[in-house]
Amino acid sequence: MQFIKPDINIDFIGKRNIAFYFSALLIFVSLISLLVKGGPQYGIDFAGGTLIQIKFASPVEVADVKSGLERAGVGFSSVQQFGDPGDHEFLIRADEAVSDGEDAARQISDALQAASGERGEVRRVEMVGPQVGQDLREKALLAMFFALLFITIYISGRFELKWMVSGVMAGALMLAVYLLKLFHLSIPVLMLAALIITLILFWFLELRYAMGAIAALIHDVAITVGVFSIFGKEFTLPIVAALLTIIGYSLNDTIIVFDRIRENLRKHHRQRFDFIINRSINETLGRTILTSTTTLIVLVILFVMGGDIIHDFAFALIIGVLIGTYSSVYVASPILLAWHKRRK
Repeated sequence: MQFIKPDINIDFIGKRNIAFYFSALLIFVSLISLLVKGGPQYGIDFAGGTLIQIKFASPVEVADVKSGLERAGVGFSSVQQFGDPGDHEFLIRADEAVSDGEDAARQISDALQAASGERGEVRRVEMVGPQVGQDLREKALLAMFFALLFITIYISGRFELKWMVSGVMAGALMLAVYLLKLFHLSIPVLMLAALIITLILFWFLELRYAMGAIAALIHDVAITVGVFSIFGKEFTLPIVAALLTIIGYSLNDTIIVFDRIRENLRKHHRQRFDFIINRSINETLGRTILTSTTTLIVLVILFVMGGDIIHDFAFALIIGVLIGTYSSVYVASPILLAWHKRRK
């Protein structure tokens, strides 16, 4: 079965300015949301505190749960229903860590029974100290930064044979990050500065393929983080795993297009560069649509039927796959064209 005709010729490059404005709007809205809300809404993994999941055999009011928690001396920050309403489960978040073990679970259960008249089953108690949460937050940001950095070495070496230049640049950036950490700069500020310096170095060292790929990846992560901020969803360790997965997926899609551009540069060396890029995107369009569609089918099933534990993880991947497919066509490839015009 053939979904895309082999002679299809959609003018993707001709619409690149519209796509740039659309991407700029998405990133602007994402940044405004993050600024208004004071940054991402960190979950217990990064913010620290206590997470309690409790289940009742019959319906219980949220007010009774809050009253029971006050009796138990738990300073909760939020109480919300978890799962289907018929499950009678609640998810309780406390800003501070409580004593762990069976005694804490029994104390909470007794207090909730006294307040609501129903015996609750404490199914989960998770605690993360504030220092541990901060360390996890820093390591998550460093993991994403170094993933992007090593990707630049691979892209530059594979498409431009600049292994030495990209390797030296990556080593210098890692050393700079290590030295700046000695001055106790906040990790978000440090990573933002490092990314800006990286893009500037790409420009002066003429690592055009690496710059196109990394700009697309930053675009994907920024918009995914912005969507999470807009919808008020929490950032936890599974979401960091989802962001790293998005980086890998989007990069794979970009490399497919870049490979075809490199092949067509040899086949159609007399043609204009915008024609070659547009032809390459059209030639890989069938593969792109088929891969993205099959991936999205699985993710939507996980999102709908996977339960609340995996709900946000699947949601992040759905946004990332959609944005990653879009950026491979309308962000990474047009940046190559902009480089070509600059060199001419």
